[in-house]
Amino acid sequence: MKRKMGEVLSTCIPIAIDNCNTDLIIPARYLASTTRDPKFFGEAFMRDLRYDADGEPISDFVMNQPDYCEQPHEGVHEIIVAGQNWGSGSSREHAAWAIAGYGVRVVISSSFADIHRNNLLNCFVLPVVVSPAFQQELFESIAAVPQNKVKVDLPTQTVTNLATGHSEHFDINGYKKYCLMNGLDDIDFLLETLPLPSKFVSE
Repeated sequence: MKRKMGEVLSTCIPIAIDNCNTDLIIPARYLASTTRDPKFFGEAFMRDLRYDADGEPISDFVMNQPDYCEQPHEGVHEIIVAGQNWGSGSSREHAAWAIAGYGVRVVISSSFADIHRNNLLNCFVLPVVVSPAFQQELFESIAAVPQNKVKVDLPTQTVTNLATGHSEHFDINGYKKYCLMNGLDDIDFLLETLPLPSKFVSE
């Protein structure tokens, strides 16, 4: 969903799975769908970890636990703190569609699979790379008090654990930063920056 991003201040969903691949993020059976309905893909996010074969919630999975099961909305669960090497495996765009469709705006990890990282950016989800030590601190702060919030400031490229006051700087491509801050996809950017041919300009 196109949405301008500045500062995201939110509670977090801790998904401490290292090497979480795109087949876990969205199972392959959903790839045949021709819809781009965000709700459809959001419901498929982590589907086989969230539900058993009968469609019943798996109670011990973090997203089904009382502190983390609330659907993301302003200031609540808009951030995922993930294990290392998030989004490995296939390059399916559907994994990023699922994360965006669920309502997540930021994924924080110590490392991302490169293609998945770019797919997230194209879906207006910010991938934030932090040090393993800061990643672990975030997991510990969330486990101690699930209502603790994290602030991700895109203009200054900083992420802050409000429980401890500790911050880290993160890197982002300047072009993608501009697009996120202005709610632009690649086509929007071209239309904004390139002059229209004279035949399309009103006199």
